[in-house]
Amino acid sequence: MSDPLPPEGRLPSRRELRAMRAREAAEWDAAADEAVSAASTGSRPSAGPAPAPGPQAATETGAQPVRDRGAVLERTAPETFVTSGGSRLEPAGSNTDHAGLHDLLESGPSATVRGPKRRRRGAIIIILIILALIAALVFGGWWAAKQVGGPIGEFFGVNAEPADYEEGLATGEAVIVIEQGDTGWEVSQKLHEQGVTMTESVFYDMLVSAQQNPDLRPGVYQLQQKMTASAALTTLEDPDSRLPGVAYPEGFTVSQVVPILASGLEISEDEVTAALEDPSDYGVEANSLEGWLFPASYEFTPGTDVTDAVQRMVDRTRQSLADAGVPEGDEQQILTAASVIQREAAAEDDFFKVSRVIENRIDDDMLLQMDSTAQYGVGRMHDGDVFSSAEALEDDNPWNTYVHKGLPAGPIANPGDLAIQAAMTPADGDWLYFATVNLDTGETRFAATLDEHEKNVEVLHAWCDDNPDSTGCGG
Repeated sequence: MSDPLPPEGRLPSRRELRAMRAREAAEWDAAADEAVSAASTGSRPSAGPAPAPGPQAATETGAQPVRDRGAVLERTAPETFVTSGGSRLEPAGSNTDHAGLHDLLESGPSATVRGPKRRRRGAIIIILIILALIAALVFGGWWAAKQVGGPIGEFFGVNAEPADYEEGLATGEAVIVIEQGDTGWEVSQKLHEQGVTMTESVFYDMLVSAQQNPDLRPGVYQLQQKMTASAALTTLEDPDSRLPGVAYPEGFTVSQVVPILASGLEISEDEVTAALEDPSDYGVEANSLEGWLFPASYEFTPGTDVTDAVQRMVDRTRQSLADAGVPEGDEQQILTAASVIQREAAAEDDFFKVSRVIENRIDDDMLLQMDSTAQYGVGRMHDGDVFSSAEALEDDNPWNTYVHKGLPAGPIANPGDLAIQAAMTPADGDWLYFATVNLDTGETRFAATLDEHEKNVEVLHAWCDDNPDSTGCGG
């Protein structure tokens, strides 16, 4: 049984109004179905619903006719209710004051028309919020991966900086010296220092990844610059890449030369050490041959007498001293200064500036305070760290220029032609300090005041903070 219509002359109750709205909605739904059916068959639907039967109530609606094409039914909410007694019910939002009428209309068919739009807007807002959260998560992950790198960085594709050169870029020449006892990590460092590989660790990382432990003989090897790590390994394993004879670079010490000379002559290191024991055997008036074994490439062959080989090295040093115009009797002093210059300077111009710093500090009765001398005195010069330990700085040995004024007790390495020339002809300047501020490029800044020097040291510390894995920074 359907809900009764309101008696004539009174306002409909909520229940009656809902019944009226439900009836109207059903009629509009029927019209919509007819419109859809007409759109598919080509027939024209009726313009609107039939009026409600019975004399008790009637409605005036603003319904629009159904469009023939598009199968969309448009209608508006009823604007006025008229009772059989002539009373008019104004729609919600009108200026007519009927208590509770707004609430009644809000629950009617007009509310059902607005509902889906509100739901659609709510769904759009939720989707936008979800997309914003996803974007935030992706960006946050990308940023974190860029900071951390490694596998996370690989996942997000932010490990942009390559560690190895691409194939086909190899060019020029490079020479490295592999010493007795060198590990894969030490060879990896030497390859990078000579410009063979892009990074310090790429060669070693390749060995670890492939679980390789190549047997590399001590000696001098000729490679190219900008090689891939695998190409460098292939070259080092090729016997033809190992240069004949004996060769080593400027700045090597006697202890570093011994295994190279032994390998080239195919004799024991003990035999080489014994041959170097007495400098006077080679006309050198010093306690050691440090500084007198000139760094060069010598075509010694197995079977060459070791004393003949050493004599040739000493003679080559005398030639360099003569070419630089070193007065007779000053050889040991110049070689000592040159050895410090060789260990401290990087760029060619810096050799002559470092020479000036040494001379200025001696003239001003200052301690030289050269880290290379402190490290040599405690046997740690080959660690590669530019920062000396407190133990090295305070050790009371005759080479430590942090403790003793003037030049160290003797050469701390074997200098080349450039360092010997710089020791004889220092550049003009008032510098008293210098600091290498970039250990990759060797950029060195010179200063005349302590305040300026301390600022340069701060630059070095900042560089090390940005490059904590650098060997020179203690990495």
